[in-house]
Amino acid sequence: MTVPAVYTCGDDCTIDEGVTIGYGDSFGPTSIGDRATIRQGSIIYGDVAIGDEFTTGHRVLVREETTIGDDVLVGTNTVIDGRTDIGSHVSLQSAVYIPTGTTIGDNVFIGPGAVLTNDPYPVRTDVELEGPTIEDGASIGANATLLPGVTVGENAFVAAGALITRDVPSNTLAVGVPATERSLPAGLEGPNQLA
Repeated sequence: MTVPAVYTCGDDCTIDEGVTIGYGDSFGPTSIGDRATIRQGSIIYGDVAIGDEFTTGHRVLVREETTIGDDVLVGTNTVIDGRTDIGSHVSLQSAVYIPTGTTIGDNVFIGPGAVLTNDPYPVRTDVELEGPTIEDGASIGANATLLPGVTVGENAFVAAGALITRDVPSNTLAVGVPATERSLPAGLEGPNQLA
C-alpha cells in the first residue's frame, strides 16, 4: 500500500495490500471517512474527499477532485474519472465508467457495465466536456449508455441496454436504442431502497 503524508482515514478502515491512496504529487490531500473497505488494486488520487462507509471492489480507480458521500459502493473495475460529485447511498456496480464532470445524486443505483460519456465529438473537435447528471433516486440498468450532458430525473428508471440521448424526466421509464420514455410500471414507482 502506498500512503503519502497527505492521506487520512477515519476509524475502523480496512485497506488491502496493493492499494494506492493519494496518487499524484501535484494534488492536495485525500480524506476518507470511518469504516472504509478498500480492496486490492484500487487507486485513489489526491484531492479526493470520501465520506463514511465507503466500499470498493478490486481494481477501482477514483481520479482527482472527486467528492463522494456516505455509504457508497464502487464495484470491481469501475472508473471514476475525476472532477465528479457523487452523493450518499449510491451503488456503482462492476465495470461502470463515470467520466469527468458527472454529478450523481443520493440513493442512486448504476448497474454493471453502464457507460456515461462527456465528449459529444471524441477527438474531432475541441469542446467543453459535460458529464451526465443523475438525480436522486434514479436507477440505471446494466450496459446502459448515457450521452454527454443528459439529465436522468429523480426516481427515473433507465432500462438495461438503453441509449440515453436526451433528458429523462423524473418518475419515468426509459427503454430502447435510442431510448424513449414511458410511464413507470407500478412495481418500479418510488425511490430506490439503498439507504
